[in-house]
Amino acid sequence: MHQSFRSVGVGDGGTLFRRFLAFLGPGYLVAVGYMDPGNWATSLAGGSEFGYTLLFAVLLSSLMAIVLQALCARLAIATGRDLAQACRDAYPKPVSVGLWILAELAIVATDLAEVIGTAIALKLLFGLPLEWGVIVTAFDVFVILWLQSRGFRYVEAFVATMILVIALCFVGQLLLAQPSIAAIFAGFLPSASIVTDERQLYLALGILGATVMPHNLYLHTGIVQTRAYREDEAGKREAIRFATIDSTLALGIALVVNASILILAAAAFHASGHGSVEDLEQAHSLLTPLLGAAIAPVLFAVALLASGLSSTVTATLAGQIVMEGFLRLRISPVVRRLITRGLAILPAAGIIIAYGEQSAGQLLIFSQVVLSLQLPFAVVPLVLMSRDRSKMGNFRAPIWLLAIAGAIATLIIVLNVKLVLDFVNSGFAG
Repeated sequence: MHQSFRSVGVGDGGTLFRRFLAFLGPGYLVAVGYMDPGNWATSLAGGSEFGYTLLFAVLLSSLMAIVLQALCARLAIATGRDLAQACRDAYPKPVSVGLWILAELAIVATDLAEVIGTAIALKLLFGLPLEWGVIVTAFDVFVILWLQSRGFRYVEAFVATMILVIALCFVGQLLLAQPSIAAIFAGFLPSASIVTDERQLYLALGILGATVMPHNLYLHTGIVQTRAYREDEAGKREAIRFATIDSTLALGIALVVNASILILAAAAFHASGHGSVEDLEQAHSLLTPLLGAAIAPVLFAVALLASGLSSTVTATLAGQIVMEGFLRLRISPVVRRLITRGLAILPAAGIIIAYGEQSAGQLLIFSQVVLSLQLPFAVVPLVLMSRDRSKMGNFRAPIWLLAIAGAIATLIIVLNVKLVLDFVNSGFAG
């Protein structure tokens, strides 16, 4: 990331709107992590099994993400440090190394979901066997490196284009599915059954765990510093304001996409009595007979491919930020990317070859549990540092924002501990 640091001008002296436009971009790299293949499995299962009820979980998790990403922008701009560097500065070396290892595990788990999602999309579109699709995903490194060599704005443009493709694909599918508008609005309201029904609670926790992802916190604190904002107090305040608006708008789009996946599952699968549909390939195969249009499954597969490719870019950037921040270690982006993707490809290909293609869906869920386990170790340092006046100075987050962030951190810890315990218990029961 060091080559991109403060590489994007913000048009000092230009109009307010022009300066704001210069800050648009990092939020979309962050947002794409909230619509990666790992999110698809939980939203498909929730919508197909319980209709629109779990839209509230999608809304709540997105609001939590908006608050945490606002803290990320504030921390990065106020201190000039990304979250990995801030942790290295603040904590003893054994703690810092432990946080680094956990962050690397989270990135590998994220990459695992992207490898599987991209491989499934390649199979659906081109008939490529999953094990070959998994291997093909190794070559995305060259696309990413070419984009980075052109400049950071090209990376942002690629990801924004992929988000647009995903959104348009789901708009097309929703038009075919014709969901109930009244039921959608009702689904965004809290329902007691989410807490009282064990299966609903489990899926709601899965949606939360898959949405608020640890690597995205490191990512945002790094990429927001690609902007060459003024470093006086007024310049930093403007940068914080614009970066927060950027991430909030982008996460609003992510909310729409995530809600669309659940709404599609509710309208196409739940309404027709298909029950739980967790497998991406099963969902794809059911769309033609249910929606009556051959284009629906193609749109689904194209959106999944765009999701996998764009999420891959952000995982790569997060990996660079984490390694450079915690270890001060700068290695070739090619080597860094191949190591991370190799650690994801080997288990994915091995398990698919050993246990068959039906194991891919289980691997997706497992990757989300790994992310859930690591999440508090990124959220808690972020919240603690945001309230530390010695680090933040005049940019310390206001009390109301810190109170909300503290409540979110507590809720995430409680919910993710329960998610992991449920996963362990179901494993023993199985």
